[in-house]
Amino acid sequence: MKRTLLAIPLLAAQLFYGCQSSSETSTVTTEPAADTTATAGQQLSDEELLALVQEQTFQYFWEGAEPNSGLARERIHMDGDYPQNDQNVVTTGATGFGLMAIVVGMERGFITRKEGVQHLQKMVNFLEKADRFHGAWSHWIEGETGKVKPFGQKDNGGDLVETAFLVQGMLTVRQYLQDGNEQEKALAAQIDKLWKGVDWNWYRNGGQNALYWHWSPTYGWEMNFPIRGYDECLVTYVLAASSPTHGVPAEVYHEGWARSGDITSGATMYGREVVLNHNGHKGSVGPMFWAHYSYLGLDPRGLTDKYADYWKLNQNHTLIQRDYCVDNPKGYKGYGEDAWGLTSSYSPKGYAGHSPENDLGVITPTAALSSYPYAPEASLKVIRHLYEELGDKVIGKYGPYDAYSEEHNWFPQRYLGIDQGPIVVMIENGRTGLLWDLFMSAPEVQSGLKKLGFQSPQLK
Repeated sequence: MKRTLLAIPLLAAQLFYGCQSSSETSTVTTEPAADTTATAGQQLSDEELLALVQEQTFQYFWEGAEPNSGLARERIHMDGDYPQNDQNVVTTGATGFGLMAIVVGMERGFITRKEGVQHLQKMVNFLEKADRFHGAWSHWIEGETGKVKPFGQKDNGGDLVETAFLVQGMLTVRQYLQDGNEQEKALAAQIDKLWKGVDWNWYRNGGQNALYWHWSPTYGWEMNFPIRGYDECLVTYVLAASSPTHGVPAEVYHEGWARSGDITSGATMYGREVVLNHNGHKGSVGPMFWAHYSYLGLDPRGLTDKYADYWKLNQNHTLIQRDYCVDNPKGYKGYGEDAWGLTSSYSPKGYAGHSPENDLGVITPTAALSSYPYAPEASLKVIRHLYEELGDKVIGKYGPYDAYSEEHNWFPQRYLGIDQGPIVVMIENGRTGLLWDLFMSAPEVQSGLKKLGFQSPQLK
């Protein structure tokens, strides 16, 4: 029998789902998640269901925030098991997503504007004092101290890509607050100073025409990871070109990121153009988050340069993944039009980069849910399947759990911040374009995009 959600008022939804709305209550519980289904009752409308998903995923960054810093935890395990003792480690990229989620929370009335501004102030104050490396933050930060937690032995310094995801969120918040009251204007100015402190040009590794992902105070450039070719990192180059204090010339984008034109692809899958060569996926498409992280703020609607139409790129990426899961060449249980989406996430074999070329039978909800702007009907089918059919096997207090597999009968009650953030943000972009409009309104972003040869209806 198909199970359906109770038709409950949205303002009461958090009571039904056990969510709290106070940033002061940041304790992670290990109680079983509330039952998110009912055997009777009317379905929620599409708009009610989308708002419910947004509120639940927003709560990861509100109730679930690390209490000292207010930043986004790297992970929240509802079973209370943290093998690496990292419950209070915060992550820079997901914090950028969380900044944008808090803007959504204020706009949607999940929290008051006053509550949101107080929490944002707490976050920015912490980031101001946290370890930085030529202006860039590290991938992981100890939430209690602000000190770097190494992501790997030599990855104990600046992470330019994670910093870019953070700055994307910071600029969005700045634009949201800059015409507010005196406290909001002061916070916007504080954010502006932090953004202008990032030395993007330093991360050219001695002036090369490419940006480098990592720099360590003890290992220098030994990670040796130039950011080239298509993946999740486009916004890193846009922000580097946009910086009014430490900007990079256009050649860094064209020769580095775009590989002097070799970034383009003539491949097709399921009759759809791939558009750009996805790193490590020749003729195919990569994990779905590549169509999300850079586009939480960077508006792909009508965005083009000499290499790609970015709306077509991301929409085709989405539909190719859906077509692949419907085709289901490996015959995995549970795949179909209402269960698709492969991206980097937890898996029975540990963290894995799922894609059509690395399909382990794992569905990661953020893949389809964060693709809502590109394929709203296909995304909604997945949302309804998760909430109305799989229910509390896959849904908890912060929305869909990170990943599941019917093939392997694997349903962990665990979350990752980098996967929850794009859900609330991209659904909002699909509904109202809010975060796209805010980020694209930043004058530096406008100048940077023009410098790199982009065209967009958002460019003035």
